[in-house]
Amino acid sequence: MEWGVLLRASDSLTEEIERVRQSALSEIDSVRDAPGLDSFRIKYLSRKGAIARLFDELRNAPASERPVLGKKLNELRSSIQLIFQQKEASLGSLSDRKAPSIDLTLPGRQRWVGTKHPLTQTLEEIRRIFLGMGFRIASGPEIEDDYHNFEALNFSPDHPARDMQDTFFITEKVLLRTHTSPVQIRVMESQKPPVRVIIPGRVYRNEAISARSYCLFHQVEGLYVDRGVTFSELKGTLVSFARQFYGSKIEYRFRPSYFPFTEPSAEMDITCFLCSGKGCRVCKYTGWLEILGCGMVHPAVYRFVGYDPESCTGFAFGMGVDRIAMLRYGIDDIRILYENDIRFLRQF
Repeated sequence: MEWGVLLRASDSLTEEIERVRQSALSEIDSVRDAPGLDSFRIKYLSRKGAIARLFDELRNAPASERPVLGKKLNELRSSIQLIFQQKEASLGSLSDRKAPSIDLTLPGRQRWVGTKHPLTQTLEEIRRIFLGMGFRIASGPEIEDDYHNFEALNFSPDHPARDMQDTFFITEKVLLRTHTSPVQIRVMESQKPPVRVIIPGRVYRNEAISARSYCLFHQVEGLYVDRGVTFSELKGTLVSFARQFYGSKIEYRFRPSYFPFTEPSAEMDITCFLCSGKGCRVCKYTGWLEILGCGMVHPAVYRFVGYDPESCTGFAFGMGVDRIAMLRYGIDDIRILYENDIRFLRQF
């Protein structure tokens, strides 16, 4: 009688081992997160879990059956530990899952939004205006040769105008360009009229650094060459630009000037938009601000690029972007444009 009871207990334990195995295999598939995986571990692998209870039942089995049942229980525990570890690896480390990704008790941090540099903003506005007038954008090398930077622009080797531009020479005939005008030569060498381009870019001059001058600055050069281009078209183009950029209420004037590569030459002034022409420190109490130089392309320049000066005419102009940006934003020291001071840049 006693043997029969023990035999039935052994059979029951075998069935229970298989039931626990099937239950664990079924439940592990439904685990989707770390809390669910932890519940699975507690149910099956903890000290009071299903497998631990089966080991407690092992003492009630017949002594002759215990080795076999013990082996089955060890296999059950190993198989469930394996599927637990596989699921844990697929979900990530359990401890990492428990750790919060962010501490919600900390105060928020301000996120700074970047903005374009004031020079970039100014340059993009100038480009937009002239593109709207039908100009296209051209570019050229910042390391130039003497021919394109001076000679082809009507600067002879002993021309006094060369002294106006303190040059960074790399070799006797190679230099950092002192203006964007060399690109005019390169464009005309590669293209027959009509030519209508603006040339934005960096230029370099060996000047003493101060609040008003720097060794590096930006220019926008313009060139229009075709048949029958007149000085009136030059004035109309520049007045249209000034009124779009500075406002429709500004007044303007053209003063005679001199540049080796234009004839006649002029400088354009507008009423000081800071004081409305009344006179202030920025305009030196004259009520006027110089914004650019311009003129009709000199016939000698056409000969360098193979144009016929008898059949084509054109005009050119150039302006300093740094100066325009300083006037527009009320900046009184050019050096601050190149210092990358975040306190200054955040204002724009």
